Amino acid sequence: MNTRSGATGASPSDQDGSARTPSRAPRKRGRQSSALASERRSDLVRLAADLFAQKGFQATTVREIADEAGILSGSLYHHFDSKESIVDEVLSSYLDDLLGDYRAAVQAGGEPRELLGKLISAAYRSLRPHRAAITVVQNDWNYLRQFPRFGYLEEAEQEIQRIWMDVIRDGQAKGAFRPDIDPKLTYRMIRDTIWVSVRWYRPEGPLGTDDLAEHFMTVLFDGISFGERSFES
Repeated sequence: MNTRSGATGASPSDQDGSARTPSRAPRKRGRQSSALASERRSDLVRLAADLFAQKGFQATTVREIADEAGILSGSLYHHFDSKESIVDEVLSSYLDDLLGDYRAAVQAGGEPRELLGKLISAAYRSLRPHRAAITVVQNDWNYLRQFPRFGYLEEAEQEIQRIWMDVIRDGQAKGAFRPDIDPKLTYRMIRDTIWVSVRWYRPEGPLGTDDLAEHFMTVLFDGISFGERSFES
């Protein structure tokens, strides 16, 4: 999933074996050049991600990405070999971060309700840094997954689903969660409720992602009505 170019920015003095004096200045310039290139690449990914989220991946052209960045289309290929490489970086970064948080939560352990709360909080936290990626996943998942380079999308989704379902099943086995709910359906309902938040949640607003997670967990675990159950299947 790593599509980074790995440019080194080495100076001429780094390429031969001579002991030139001074040698530190060229290497410093090389490091600065590499840092600027990396920063520029990150800016391009961010701009492209926003366009993919707004227009859809298929409808967004390389020219539009270049225009948004204020560069020529040909200059974009200095950083990426294709539009697919850009969305690859957008999605892999999101899934790497999300799965990293989920794995850390599971490894830390805890009671079922506490652990499910950690997963919910991690999912909501991803809204701020990865809102564009989440939108792309919702809108372009079926299109992208048909290509071999995006095979990791299915693999990541399977691992994510397994993590959530294991926590729910463990909670059922320990009497923390109701035994009559379907773990897979429950996971999907929670996931989709969190995902759709990207369409109305505003990071600059009064609510943080932790606030959203806390409110959702209150509704999920405690419900919105008092007294006996008002619905019987």
